[in-house]
Amino acid sequence: MTFIEMLGFGQKGWAGLLLGAALLTICVTATALVIGACLGAVVASAKLSGSRSLRLIGHVYTTVFRGVPELLIIYVIYFGGSAAVTAVGSFLGYTGFLGLPSFVAGALAVGMISGAYQAEVYRGAFLAISRGELEAAQAIGMAKGLRFRRIIMPQVVRLAIPGIGNVWQLSLKDSALVSVTGLAELMRTTQIAAGSTRQYFLFFIIGGCLYLVLTSLSDRVFQRAERRANRSMPASMGQA
Repeated sequence: MTFIEMLGFGQKGWAGLLLGAALLTICVTATALVIGACLGAVVASAKLSGSRSLRLIGHVYTTVFRGVPELLIIYVIYFGGSAAVTAVGSFLGYTGFLGLPSFVAGALAVGMISGAYQAEVYRGAFLAISRGELEAAQAIGMAKGLRFRRIIMPQVVRLAIPGIGNVWQLSLKDSALVSVTGLAELMRTTQIAAGSTRQYFLFFIIGGCLYLVLTSLSDRVFQRAERRANRSMPASMGQA
């Protein structure tokens, strides 16, 4: 089989499978980013809270999920989740083993890791907001909900975009570890293609190039989002 046949879209080619796997990688990463955004917002609120207990919980969460190896977290979520699902099934009368779907386990694990990093991004963005604006809003009697919607939320989003872009890139690379659950994302499909054709160097290089394409395109998307978010700001502040 020639290189053209191996890399083509024909019956024996791997191009279609690799592109499909790249799309699945994006889906896993996007789902994880959404999960991480929800968790990150909650954890950031806890760390900014006046409650010592909530601050402690937030600190423990970010410490654990930023300090423990990503692969270990994926294993714990996958096997622990499967054990939990099996236990629920047993309680409902099902006697067989029920495994947690690979996509769900992978997206949840990467999302929980992402949430720890996003929490710090949101916390830093909030602390970067001018205290004068918040004090002025409070002085004129603006309600907390309105203050959050008109002052805090827009600025946190604007200031957090560069950091969220970095978290996206980290999650995109972490998604390669999800292959240990059997999910045929880009890394897993690259391994299968390399093993099937014995062209390890070729397919691992192609896999690396596809990851670079995804990260490069993602970087341009976040740069455009950052410029759009800063369009109403003075030029000096937008560049900062």
